[in-house]
Amino acid sequence: MTTNRKSIAVILSGSGNQDGSEIHEATLTLWAIHKNNADYQCYAPDILQHHVINHLTGKAMDEKRNVLIESARIARGNVIDLARFNPQDHDALVIPGGLGAAKNLSTFAFDGAECCVNKDVEAAILKMAEANKAIGALCISPVILAKVLNNPLLTTGQNADVIEKIHAMHARHESTMQAEIVIDKEQKLVTTPCYMLDARVDQIADGADKLIQAILAL
Repeated sequence: MTTNRKSIAVILSGSGNQDGSEIHEATLTLWAIHKNNADYQCYAPDILQHHVINHLTGKAMDEKRNVLIESARIARGNVIDLARFNPQDHDALVIPGGLGAAKNLSTFAFDGAECCVNKDVEAAILKMAEANKAIGALCISPVILAKVLNNPLLTTGQNADVIEKIHAMHARHESTMQAEIVIDKEQKLVTTPCYMLDARVDQIADGADKLIQAILAL
């Protein structure tokens, strides 16, 4: 029996909010995808993390970790090298937040508006945009869309410094509160601030759920 369930690609950036994907945001994104009768496939670039952070102390550790291998912790092993991404396999693309988006998927945490985006991340976004397919981004990850796409409308919450950098990348920003979303109908983008604001886990779930519902409706 065939089904009409849509497939959403999810790009992870490691495991842990200070040096990889924010685990609540990533997990609740996957939950929202299944809750809304769609399926997902996780991807991550096969690269070293910028650094490894001890999440108990907040200090950098003298070790190296691989983004793809660390992302497998969240994906329960079912994660594919982003270099193999094919836009024909999916109906939409979503990037959860966490500082891995700004340290591993891009250099926004260090270079701001002058940041670079990982080539496989950029290629996946551009291929989906060219195919007129929806893209979602949570927390800090919308800054990647600001860098890669042309004048997108998005949100990262209310952080003035981040908003200034987004404007410097020639993107438009709309301030939001917890669990709110912003939709760029023209470019089929949906963004939500998550932990860019002081948020509870249930608010993260609400934001992820609204984002996935909006993506599936575009």
